[in-house]
Amino acid sequence: MVDYLCYMNYLEALAWRYSVKKFSGEKIDSKSLQNILEAGRLSVSSLGLQPYKLIVIESDAQKEKIMPAFYNKSQVSTCSHVVAIVSKTKIDSEYVDGYFSHISKERNIDLEILAAFRKNIEQYTSSHTEIDLRHWSEKQAYILLGTMIVAAAEEGVDTCPMEGFRHDVLSELLELNMEEERVAVVLTLGKRADDDGFQHLKKVRKPVEKFIKFI
Repeated sequence: MVDYLCYMNYLEALAWRYSVKKFSGEKIDSKSLQNILEAGRLSVSSLGLQPYKLIVIESDAQKEKIMPAFYNKSQVSTCSHVVAIVSKTKIDSEYVDGYFSHISKERNIDLEILAAFRKNIEQYTSSHTEIDLRHWSEKQAYILLGTMIVAAAEEGVDTCPMEGFRHDVLSELLELNMEEERVAVVLTLGKRADDDGFQHLKKVRKPVEKFIKFI
């Protein structure tokens, strides 16, 4: 059994975290960053397709470049890293080919063995419109987002998930081919600023009796 060394258990970590409004500007350590990104890579995704990728913005110059896309610039200007979660706008045969080639290589099995699985995926993608598949990809991106937020909290790294940006503008600034992919959501990482008053507010969530119903 692997021993995991954590600063706090996951419930303590989730109680400690909040959506930071202003970071200190301090850089997070590379090990914590890699752990958070690896947690994202290991995140669950429907059909295992991982219809997304991450773009990690760490230089001040690149953060300055993407700033015009954001409505509230405070988090972007003060954070350590900006992680753009880019979701696919369509799932084409080339992407599916790459997915199954990767499985074949990693598991050392012939593609023929995967034929039934591939047929299921092709039936799913062919039975949905391009808009449906784009929304499906964005939902997968949000699962990834949640995984990284929890991982960051356990690493003692502050976060703020961000939707307040012009998606097409940010996608263009990141030089994405918007016929194939676009930024779904952004996660900023860093250390909370001492003068961010939100850290002192009591966390407010639904009481258990209104949140959970056993049937």
